[in-house]
Amino acid sequence: MNIILLGPPGAGKGTQAKSLERDHGLKQLSTGDMLRAAIASGSELGRKAQVIMDAGQLVSDDIMVAMIADRIEQPDCAQGFILDGFPRTVPQAEALDTMLAEKDKQLDAVIEIKVDEAALFHRIETRIAETPADQRRGDDSAETLRTRLEVYHRQTAPILPYYRERGILRTVDGMASIETVASSIDEILKEAV
Repeated sequence: MNIILLGPPGAGKGTQAKSLERDHGLKQLSTGDMLRAAIASGSELGRKAQVIMDAGQLVSDDIMVAMIADRIEQPDCAQGFILDGFPRTVPQAEALDTMLAEKDKQLDAVIEIKVDEAALFHRIETRIAETPADQRRGDDSAETLRTRLEVYHRQTAPILPYYRERGILRTVDGMASIETVASSIDEILKEAV
């Protein structure tokens, strides 16, 4: 089972991915983690990414897709994977589809976790209040959230119609409880197999 979780920052993608890992044996693949691991390993892809990042630029789609291609061949992805944070653009979605087809793999579901954005600001304020200062993410602020939401709407939201047209986009109500969202995702996965 290979899936993508989509939704604005703070929608609960990471929380749901952890649940899917635990309950379905899928492996959550974070592109940020993959980049850090590739750089730390000293691999050719890691060295290329390091040069680009040191120059303050974004890692190209072809390097990201190559990293994902390598990563999904690892034994811990044998049951499938969850992409969270990739693709972010239609060209990335197209490149991902091409790579998966070359590996005779496919996406089984793309799940949008839809949320009320005003509630996201409340969530982040709550998270800041409940998390000790030394354990907070550096990007936990209302201003950062506002910027990330703008980027999400400009770059990532346009991939929703792309997956809708392919017939694999499903939407769940991210404003429901964590357990209800997880149950809704489980139902989608049962239909996808």
